[in-house]
Amino acid sequence: MNTHHNIVRRTAATASLLLAVGAVSTFPAAAQGGGGGIQHRGSCSHSSDWKLSAKGDDGRIEVEGEVDSNVSGQTWTWRILHNGSTSAHGTATTGGASGSFTVRRLLVNTAGVDSIGWRATNAASGETCVGGLRF
Repeated sequence: MNTHHNIVRRTAATASLLLAVGAVSTFPAAAQGGGGGIQHRGSCSHSSDWKLSAKGDDGRIEVEGEVDSNVSGQTWTWRILHNGSTSAHGTATTGGASGSFTVRRLLVNTAGVDSIGWRATNAASGETCVGGLRF
């Protein structure tokens, strides 16, 4: 692939993520501890599915991102965005009979509505999963 093609793909992926975060939900969830969680699901660019959930946890936001590819042993890179900035990132490997992985992180609960984004990319196939919610 040439450099121009890579830039176009990255720009399109970033735009998709921003649209998903802004458009998925217009209603914030309750931010109190122990309840009021929300969850969004969607399809990835090939055959995998993603899930993103958030709930209040003692003044913070517990965020959980998941990818289910039905194939064990795949390596994925992932990112959690919080109000437009990368809050956490890493790699994960799908496992178990479901061929999935889950990432959990605690985020600072800022004043007002928090925009939370989730992006995961399969290192081998390039499949991408992009989702978002407002909490």
